[in-house]
Amino acid sequence: MTTASTAPVPVSLYGFLTPKPGHADELRRLLTDLVEPSRGHEGSLQYHLHEQEDGRFFLYEVWRSQEDLDRHNATPLLRAFMNALPEHLEGSPEAYFGEMRSPYLVAVA
Repeated sequence: MTTASTAPVPVSLYGFLTPKPGHADELRRLLTDLVEPSRGHEGSLQYHLHEQEDGRFFLYEVWRSQEDLDRHNATPLLRAFMNALPEHLEGSPEAYFGEMRSPYLVAVA
């Protein structure tokens, strides 16, 4: 007899953000300031910021569950970031979201 797993399904959020001309430094600062606090939020499995050669920023997050991501998104830190974002962003973020279908492997240091 098999039983369904009740373990949370990890979710990922990733995408590109393009700064307005002259706003790359401020957008970089805002994004960089999110990394360490977000990594400390309950349920954060991965949180990475990359800068592309074309000037876009790529953000990659993995959360233990949708509930953990929702809790993270409700923090004052994230709300303040989202309020400041339009001033520095060219167009809308190119964002993607989904449940992980491959096993999440935890690295052992």
